[in-house]
Amino acid sequence: MSTKFAVGCLVQWYEVEIINEYLSTLQGAIQQYPGEVQVDILLCTNQDLEVAREGKLESCIETIQDLVQSYNFILRTTSELVTIAQYRRQFNNDYCTSADVLVWGESDMLVPQQAFLVLDLLHQTQSKHTPKYLATFGICKMWDQSWEVLEHPKFTDKQHSDSKDDWWGVNYTMNVDEMNAINGTVEDLSISTVSPHKFNGCGLVISSEVIKAGVNIPQSVFFVHEDTAFMMMTQKVLGNIPQYHISNILVVHNRKHPSKRMYIKDETGTTIGEKRKSQSWYTPANKLCEQNCHNLFNPGYKAYTWEDVFKLAN
Repeated sequence: MSTKFAVGCLVQWYEVEIINEYLSTLQGAIQQYPGEVQVDILLCTNQDLEVAREGKLESCIETIQDLVQSYNFILRTTSELVTIAQYRRQFNNDYCTSADVLVWGESDMLVPQQAFLVLDLLHQTQSKHTPKYLATFGICKMWDQSWEVLEHPKFTDKQHSDSKDDWWGVNYTMNVDEMNAINGTVEDLSISTVSPHKFNGCGLVISSEVIKAGVNIPQSVFFVHEDTAFMMMTQKVLGNIPQYHISNILVVHNRKHPSKRMYIKDETGTTIGEKRKSQSWYTPANKLCEQNCHNLFNPGYKAYTWEDVFKLAN
């Protein structure tokens, strides 16, 4: 019996120019897999944090709706403020009883064509022995050497680069053909375990038994750092369960995609980081959420909220 998957992705209205790449690669991977893949896509149209330029919100919403419909995926829409932490917490809860395996999608992610075939093989061979597990694919270079354990082999011998022209660098935007060319050379899978756990949220694979056992993103993590918080909760509740790592299948996370934040009113800067930081709420939200994350198990700590963020921002 084939593995049942659920893939969840939160899309913010301003990600209109990049979402098609994610949808296209997701559909390609689903078409390769004969089993069941449930797709959950939530479009957030809220403007509490990012305000759209005049006349742009409606066109962004319509474009995203048309794109999702063209792939025959179901789209839910909300006007409430929903962050990646809130979305993934709810996605885990909603789908852990109807799917065997959960996958965290992202709007700036490129999904390998082999993804579900490989994950089905992993689940079929390992779930009887280790029903509670995590899994990751090989990734591009990230911020420092501590992430080397997760790098795809083709990236490991490269030096870190900030250049937008170096295909292995953190600032490079990789396209679908480049990813497929790398993954198309694979003949035998390279699967190992990562201990202690190390992962980011893009493409994280979670057996549903992990969520059923009570692991999830804490409510105090209200914005970002949800992947770190989830890792800490996993270790706290279940200990060092296996994290299977498929190192020679590359998943692309174009976190610095130049078109990631579009049509936002009064946002300034030339890079994604500069644009985020031009928003008065971003730095305090990031800082306070990080503090919450790293004080999850501190009994004397009271968690910050969005109310605290907006006080600092104003």
